[in-house]
Amino acid sequence: MYLLRKLTFYLAALWAAVTLNFLIPRLLPGNPVDILISKLAQQGPVAPGTRDSLEMLLGSDTSESLWSQYVSYLGGLLKGDFGTSVTYFPAPVTDVIGQAIPWTLLLVGISTLLAFLLGVGLGAFAGWKRGTWVDSIIPATALLQSVPYFWLALVLVYFFAVNLGWFPLSGGYDVNSVSPGWSWEFIESAISYGTLPAITIVVSSIGGWLLGMRNMMVSTLSDDYVVTAEAKGLHPMRVMITYAARNAALPSVAGFAISLGFVVAGSIVTEQVFSYPGIGNAMLLAVSNNDYALMQGLFLVITIAVLVSNLLVDLFYGLIDPRTRTRN
Repeated sequence: MYLLRKLTFYLAALWAAVTLNFLIPRLLPGNPVDILISKLAQQGPVAPGTRDSLEMLLGSDTSESLWSQYVSYLGGLLKGDFGTSVTYFPAPVTDVIGQAIPWTLLLVGISTLLAFLLGVGLGAFAGWKRGTWVDSIIPATALLQSVPYFWLALVLVYFFAVNLGWFPLSGGYDVNSVSPGWSWEFIESAISYGTLPAITIVVSSIGGWLLGMRNMMVSTLSDDYVVTAEAKGLHPMRVMITYAARNAALPSVAGFAISLGFVVAGSIVTEQVFSYPGIGNAMLLAVSNNDYALMQGLFLVITIAVLVSNLLVDLFYGLIDPRTRTRN
């Protein structure tokens, strides 16, 4: 019953998200067909029937009712057809997403995992050493979280890419000397180009994990089971890790699982500053070009990732805390 209730809720949430995903781009001003026709007009005269053909191709035929467009949209989703991208015309949306999402998953995924592990580990230690000089460093790390992504990214670019030349200025890899593939030259180039954006994400997000874990750690240390473990004379490291940190980390684990869903969305500002070929960069291009199909495809992928992450968190908590399965 618990699993069925959760699945029903998330299926309803998915349907609502898909419906909003269909409606929101169509409420935006402008028309993707007009944008594409203007691009074609720069190369020569456009035939009179071109508009009708493009409207049918892009699924934005204004002669159809909104309900007919909605039914066609749902039918395309069930077939795995997200339409054709205006920005990358005539490439299908699935191809565009398929090319962009590995870059974002590697960059933002690894950066988020690294920030989580460092933040939770340092936060647990700072909470255990509350009131010492270690604990006094927390405000400085929390300050980093308030720094805007783009400002921190520009500062790092200025010092480490422009002045020192330690890292490339922008891009995902050296397009002039290597080709994408499973070669060491390409992997080395991708790591070199992705290091500075990854540092930006880690530095700007580690403060939140650290502060949250530190506060939970301080609260957990006053619980009876921790006090009892200390009274038994157990080793301090065992008390810190097995009793205190293990329970204090539960909210952080839930937050991390949810944040994994947003990894698919990428760090839009960071990718834009570094011209990184990920989902965030593709989304900005889709919005600027009124690319309905690409926007809908990207939003749908992000929505599914977030819903799946939340569902996994609910099921995980149902396993570790049976009380959640009986709550209304």
